Amino acid sequence: MTAKQTKNETPADSGHEMQDQEPKKVRFRTIMLEGGVKYRTLLTEKFKRREKYEYPDDRKIYSLIPGTVLKICAKEGQEVTEGDNFLVLEAMKMKNKIAFPRGGVVKKIHVVKDQKIGKGKLLIELE
Repeated sequence: MTAKQTKNETPADSGHEMQDQEPKKVRFRTIMLEGGVKYRTLLTEKFKRREKYEYPDDRKIYSLIPGTVLKICAKEGQEVTEGDNFLVLEAMKMKNKIAFPRGGVVKKIHVVKDQKIGKGKLLIELE
C-alpha cells in the first residue's frame, strides 16, 4: 500500500483513470412546500425517459373494460348528443350500454358487431 492509498481504496481506484473522467452532473428539482419549506429531489434517468403526459382527446372514445360488441347504435356521419347510446358491450355476462360523453358528429367507428375488444381499444371518433 502506498502512502496515498487508504484502507478502502484498491490500486485500480487510485489510478489516473478517475482523473480523466468528467464528474457526473447531478440535477435537482426544488419544490416549495407549505410554510416556505424547500424539498429537494434528484432527477433520475428513469424520470427523464418517462412517457410524457398528453391531455386526452375527448373526441376519441376508448373502451374502459374488455368485452364483446353486441350492438352498434350509431352510424358514421350521424349527429349525436351527450348521453345517447352508441354501443352495447357484453362483459362478464352483463350488457353495458355505452353512451356518448359529449355531442358531435360520428367521424369513424373502429369496431364491428360481435368483435372482441380489450381495455383501451379505440371504439369511435367524433368530429
